[in-house]
Amino acid sequence: MDVPAVPDPGLGAVTPAADPYVVYLDALASAESRRTMRGCLDRVARVITGDPGATGAGQPWHLLRYEHTVRIRTILTEQGWSPAYVNKHLVALRRVMREAWRLGKMSAEDYQRAADLPTLQHTRLPTGHHVPPEVVGAALAVCDRDDSPAGVRDGALLALLYSTGCRRAEVAGLALADYDVAARSLRVRGKRDKERLVYLTAEAVARTEAWLAVRGRAAGALFAPISRAGRLRAPGGRPAAMTGQAIADILARRLAAAGATKRTPHDFRRTFIGELLDAGVDLATTQALVGHASPVTTARYDRRPESRRREAVDRLRMPDARPLRPGGP
Repeated sequence: MDVPAVPDPGLGAVTPAADPYVVYLDALASAESRRTMRGCLDRVARVITGDPGATGAGQPWHLLRYEHTVRIRTILTEQGWSPAYVNKHLVALRRVMREAWRLGKMSAEDYQRAADLPTLQHTRLPTGHHVPPEVVGAALAVCDRDDSPAGVRDGALLALLYSTGCRRAEVAGLALADYDVAARSLRVRGKRDKERLVYLTAEAVARTEAWLAVRGRAAGALFAPISRAGRLRAPGGRPAAMTGQAIADILARRLAAAGATKRTPHDFRRTFIGELLDAGVDLATTQALVGHASPVTTARYDRRPESRRREAVDRLRMPDARPLRPGGP
């Protein structure tokens, strides 16, 4: 009896990775996430090895046991980092051990015990600062005075950040196909590759259209790098994508030229959420617009309780400064 041949799976030169570090990073959806979690694992590797030049590649993650991970948690806590920052490293540590288990390098029992690390409990106010409208206006004026293609692009970028509250990585990932001028909308891919629609103000649409008149309508990234010579970087006629860091650098440069203090793209996001809630937009709608997984996260940016507490304190009246009379209390 002839045995049928096993069909070629067609994998070609694809070689499966055996390193949990590589497998975990490959599984992450965005370049921004890969960069962040690579940094976390590399720092954990330096804690484990004591080698300041160590990376997470090739480390024996599968040999970690509960007593090791507890000690790693203690050392990370002693670095003086914020609880949220420590917890991010613990997430990376748990995930790379999970990949070690999936690869058959670690038993399920050893993995479960080693990963059973409580996160650091903490309550923190959202980081960042409010961006006043006059600061945005001053930065836009700087862009308008720049008659180069970068001036038009950066004006559109600032308007988009202010009117959508998008994360910098989300803006960097936008393609021309995500833009719908008739609906004034953008299709945004957020964390864990979740898509949502955000909407532009009429002013932001006008600036986006001005940028597209410079960029052209070729398929590719919505916002592209521009060379010192003022030429759009478009290999093969397709506009290249920018990085999230490049967008943060543009924002910092334009704000500095406007004489404003430093702000980040997340400050624009924080301001967008606060302005919506101040205007009476409900929490669920605001959550959907900014792509938060939980309404609890969105509620942390609500400035109204803070305003009410300030108003309550303003009802107090400080007594006049005067010396006590003899025999007084």
